[in-house]
Amino acid sequence: MLDDLKLIHQRDAEDALGIAEKQSGQLLHAFEVQGNVSFENVYNVVYAGMGGSALAADLIATWPGIAVPFQVVRDYELPPYVDGDTLVIVASYSGNTEETLSALEAAETAGAQIAVIAGGGKLHDHAVEKGYPLLVLPKAAQPRYAMLYNFRALLDVLVLAGLLDASKIIPALEQAAAKLAESAAAWRPDVPTSQNPAKQLAQELIGKSVVVYGGPKMYPAAWKWKIGCNENAKHVAWAGRYPEFNHNEFLGWSKQPTDKPYAVIDLRSDLEHPRVQKRFEVSARLLSGMRPEPYVVQAEGDTILEQLLWTMVFGDFVTIYLGILNGLNPAPVELIETFKKELN
Repeated sequence: MLDDLKLIHQRDAEDALGIAEKQSGQLLHAFEVQGNVSFENVYNVVYAGMGGSALAADLIATWPGIAVPFQVVRDYELPPYVDGDTLVIVASYSGNTEETLSALEAAETAGAQIAVIAGGGKLHDHAVEKGYPLLVLPKAAQPRYAMLYNFRALLDVLVLAGLLDASKIIPALEQAAAKLAESAAAWRPDVPTSQNPAKQLAQELIGKSVVVYGGPKMYPAAWKWKIGCNENAKHVAWAGRYPEFNHNEFLGWSKQPTDKPYAVIDLRSDLEHPRVQKRFEVSARLLSGMRPEPYVVQAEGDTILEQLLWTMVFGDFVTIYLGILNGLNPAPVELIETFKKELN
């Protein structure tokens, strides 16, 4: 089925596969900062966002990291320590995410320094009115397809705040983008299933609940796979994290239920802590016969940034193909939109 290009184009009506292939270009986007940039004495950073917007911030812990405390908040409220020495970055593709708007109000009440990343909506308009530093996200078919734009915008804000060095960040992004574009070409729809690992893995996931595991460095990619399964394929999935896995969830696989209609995916990196790498190996051996044999996705790249991006975009292709196999258009998320209307 996945070698039938006519069928793929019919189901993938908004060209999610084409968007996935071109994601590397988002890393090179040159943002124009609007508003007044005057960050001073930033002792900690709080990033408020939901969904793909929050995921962009999760990547920071893996790469490149910053020298002050950094917390991602997926909530209506901010931590009580937020004050004038805190940089609060609020991000929403639509600009109308209610949790993020509430967090912005809390940041203003606390007297925090504020920066805004938005594609439009109330958040954009409020930032313009107040003169906050504002980076406008380019248009995308769906918010999740703009995640790497959001990541690049966040990096730019951290550079403006003096927390990252652009002379180190930009070359690393350029190199990673070039390698990612080369890798993505091997997962295109015109590459036959016999030579296309993304199509092959998608076929293995049909009809199974998907559980994706990553170590500390690769966990953002595992979360991205979960989002992709849920939204691209409308297919239930969860994400788990090593080494925490071995302190509880590991035992859960050993007994009940005896019938386990799951697909387990291990996202492995040779740049994880050696003990984390060993935990994957020992866990797979001890759970052999108790849970489905994991599908191992070995991250490719010379740096953690390259491996993280490679694994995430590979997951996008896998989950989009899974959506097509499920007989769906991968892009729309009508039920989420219905939920937002019902909530109001």
